[in-house]
Amino acid sequence: MDEIEWWEFDSAKDMAEQVAGDIGFVIESALEAHKGARLAVPGGSTPDLIYAELLKRKDIDWTKVTLIPTDDRLVKLDDGLSNYGKLEGFFGARKADIVSLIDEAALENPQEAGRLADARLSLLQWPLDLACLGMGADGHTASIFPGPDFDAAVNGPRTRRAIGVRPDPLPDAAPVPRVTLTAPALASARTVMIVISGAEKRRVLEQALKEGPLSSYPIGRVVSAMDVPIDIYWSAE
Repeated sequence: MDEIEWWEFDSAKDMAEQVAGDIGFVIESALEAHKGARLAVPGGSTPDLIYAELLKRKDIDWTKVTLIPTDDRLVKLDDGLSNYGKLEGFFGARKADIVSLIDEAALENPQEAGRLADARLSLLQWPLDLACLGMGADGHTASIFPGPDFDAAVNGPRTRRAIGVRPDPLPDAAPVPRVTLTAPALASARTVMIVISGAEKRRVLEQALKEGPLSSYPIGRVVSAMDVPIDIYWSAE
């Protein structure tokens, strides 16, 4: 794990404006360097303000931007729980290339869904220009939860970019299996951001970072494998 810098904000709106500005800079730099930008971005509700701020920017050529969910639920693409659907709702009209981790033919088979997602991701150029991560109050990031697939998601082959997972226990808010980017895929990114809010999540993240590669929290295990500077954005609300 390389250096970590915290950025603190009083409000979610202030944080969203800063994160959107920094993501915009990553996109601009990637377009200048290799004519395209590849970003893994989170689901959940926290990014909504960030995505809204990004859409205010008139200088981004979204047709040259590829967006990949850091994880998704094994549901149909038009389901309200779909992270792909969220990204499509925000950025589809801007003609961004939004890559789905979910093949609707494999909704009943997490392992096959993960294999299909991995095959689809292998067609993209790697590494990612940005991995923007959220974190749950239990310390999970992307859909790397404790459970029978945890070790494969964290310690699997570096060439494996996506895997099907079944959290144990299943989260109450979305009790379905998932497909997630693996820790090696996230760790390969040129730039890494973590975006969280609230005192409890800060406490969990600080403890996970302190524990490092032996952390009991998934986020600690994922971050410990990263070799680039990490920016953490935290808002009090």
